[in-house]
Amino acid sequence: MIQLIYGTKGSGKTKRLLGMVAQEVKTAAGNIVFIDDDKRYLREIPSSVRFVDISEYGVDSADGLFGFICGMYAQNYDIGAIYVDAFLKIIGAQPKEVEKFFKKLSAFCEQNNIHAVFSVSADVAQAPDFLKDWII
Repeated sequence: MIQLIYGTKGSGKTKRLLGMVAQEVKTAAGNIVFIDDDKRYLREIPSSVRFVDISEYGVDSADGLFGFICGMYAQNYDIGAIYVDAFLKIIGAQPKEVEKFFKKLSAFCEQNNIHAVFSVSADVAQAPDFLKDWII
């Protein structure tokens, strides 16, 4: 399952994402991964969550992020949830450019029973139709 926390800069997306991580830690059946574009929230993530600073791995596209997620899962089949902050900044794209990524990711998450949550910094009123079913 995929969920998107959509909103403009400063609307509380990261705070909501961190709250969801804290809740998931209490009930998670598998391991949890939190991916961000830097280490600024490292101390706010529970120690049981695998924190990944994606800037250390040269990921700068949707295909690169998808490959990175698949590689993490190939190494650890116990991943049950993935949280990604600053999604559009990480991949350097606009919402209208990510349809292929989310189609592949949706199939991957369904096949492997992974819950994925992304923060998307953009105006929800201008969200492409293909993303609207995942916006929470």
